[in-house]
Amino acid sequence: MARHSGGRGWYGKVVGSALGVAVLATGASVWTAQAGAAGDSSPKAAASATPGSDVQRVEATIVHTSDAGTRGVNITIDDGPDPRWTPQVLDVLREYGVKATFCMVGTQAQAHPDLVKEVVAAGHRLCDHSVSHDTTMDKKPEAYQSQEILDAERMITEASGGIRPMYYRAPGGAFTPYSRDLAASRGMRPLGWNVDSKDFERPGTNAIVATVERELHLGPTILFHDAGGDRTQTVAALRRILPWLKDQGYSFGFPVR
Repeated sequence: MARHSGGRGWYGKVVGSALGVAVLATGASVWTAQAGAAGDSSPKAAASATPGSDVQRVEATIVHTSDAGTRGVNITIDDGPDPRWTPQVLDVLREYGVKATFCMVGTQAQAHPDLVKEVVAAGHRLCDHSVSHDTTMDKKPEAYQSQEILDAERMITEASGGIRPMYYRAPGGAFTPYSRDLAASRGMRPLGWNVDSKDFERPGTNAIVATVERELHLGPTILFHDAGGDRTQTVAALRRILPWLKDQGYSFGFPVR
């Protein structure tokens, strides 16, 4: 994934996609798409942590692997929730019986708590994607990083009715050792990606589909967006990609915790 517009701006033109891949390559496990036999294509129904549960520290390394095994893929959806696009994404996921991880921006979760609750009720998982989607967080003081991560965690948890995010994805891959450790101490595994669908650039549905098909060998975690502009192409691409993945013998899982 490329870094979106800098500063505290949320939406903007994507630039330097190779940078995002390089940032997230650290700690990635080798994942061969052809390894192993095809698994059960039924989705896993595990949801986020239950309300009131104790916070338990998790690994601070950036996770890319899937709990569905060597033929598993993780669908991850960033930047929402959005009142126009998130319901459409949820409809497609429901149609194909797929569970996904939604990396939510804190202000968006706070503005649309009904959608956060809908995501949780459908069995998807929550991920902290910071308060303001600042792709330069890695160059800011630790106090700023802490505020962005912890305030978003609180906003998402409150919006969900008490369901805490299980992961933390730095905007644009702007992880630091400090931010990874802080997230892990709050029970949120740092979450990377292997395949950037480039849907944020709106290159056309065919191009999004082709990117996923071409780059799936890189690993199981695929990045899409449900906010940040017109996501018509994303919705259309998911309608093609999800059944294609099933036809290829892949199962849908969640990032390993």
